[in-house]
Amino acid sequence: MLAERGIALPLPGQTTTTPQTRAVKGLAIEKQIIGNEVVDKLYATAPADEQHIQRYLSANCFGDHLTRAGIDVPTRELLTFSMLAPLGGCDAQVKGHVAANLNVGNDRAQLIDILTQLLPFIGYPRTLNALRAIDEVTAA
Repeated sequence: MLAERGIALPLPGQTTTTPQTRAVKGLAIEKQIIGNEVVDKLYATAPADEQHIQRYLSANCFGDHLTRAGIDVPTRELLTFSMLAPLGGCDAQVKGHVAANLNVGNDRAQLIDILTQLLPFIGYPRTLNALRAIDEVTAA
């Protein structure tokens, strides 16, 4: 179907990192999205036996995925918020990604618009939890 629409296959790769650069590029995009001080604090306060999780987060989550071409960072953050809000059990991550959305230029109105669109699919409890996160972060 893609070829019928004039889209050449195979599609070009979207990766922007290599095994050698993924950790450094991931840490850089993580700091751009979450904030230098927050990321530095995460590394500084993680116990020694958990430091590898911080490195995995930087290299894998941010380096392998959030550095990819094709979707800009603000859109990726809206998508991340949209996927976390309905999950449940990850209220701290929802709150963190409200802040991350603000850091990359998305605003309160956009986040509320996203939740309004999601409401019939995720229900009132998850929507209200995410709204609470928006209120807490934007009130600060």
